[in-house]
Amino acid sequence: MIAGPLYISVMETPHLSAHEKKWYDLAFALGVFTIVYNLIEGVIATWFGFEDETLALFGFGVDSFIEMISGIGIIYMIIRIRKSPGSHRSDFEKTALKITGYSFYILVAGLTLSSLLTIYLARKPVTTFWGVVVSLISIVVMLVLIYGKIRSGKELNSDAILADANCTKVCIYMSCVLLASSAIYEYTGFAYADALGTLGLAWFSYQEGKECFEKAASDKHCCDH
Repeated sequence: MIAGPLYISVMETPHLSAHEKKWYDLAFALGVFTIVYNLIEGVIATWFGFEDETLALFGFGVDSFIEMISGIGIIYMIIRIRKSPGSHRSDFEKTALKITGYSFYILVAGLTLSSLLTIYLARKPVTTFWGVVVSLISIVVMLVLIYGKIRSGKELNSDAILADANCTKVCIYMSCVLLASSAIYEYTGFAYADALGTLGLAWFSYQEGKECFEKAASDKHCCDH
């Protein structure tokens, strides 16, 4: 409800050239697509993760919901830099980052404890087939998003958009962890594959949470090192 009027007002910004408008439009569209995709992915992953008792897939789905919060902050950022390329991070963005960071830390605790309990009780998934499917689709989609964000960032000479593209790589790493653990269990039956994959997701979630708080405390861009 808030982004709509903001988006309309930005579309009417007079100082933008047709070239800039085109690429800002694409960056905004990619941001909206990211939120919608993460919602769909989150619902599917948590559903099959629960049904098939695969902790890694379920945790991957919860991560997708958290990424939606981050996506809202990214859209707001695009609107802000479109209006004023040299502006600093807004209070809204900082709040979204803190909420996202706390959410990631809660996810880390849940994934870590659940995976350790799974190992202790020697629980195994019914199947990890859908983990393979979801992760493969996610890798393809994230690669397309990264390509689009990099093109937009370069055309607009925007460090913020390029940094966001770099951050999206973390989603690919997490998808690869899910793919590896799901494929290993599905094709070898290795009992601890799903639990170990969950710990891998917990590690990346911790890194994402830490990054969120670092960004909220400064004007550094996502994944700047």
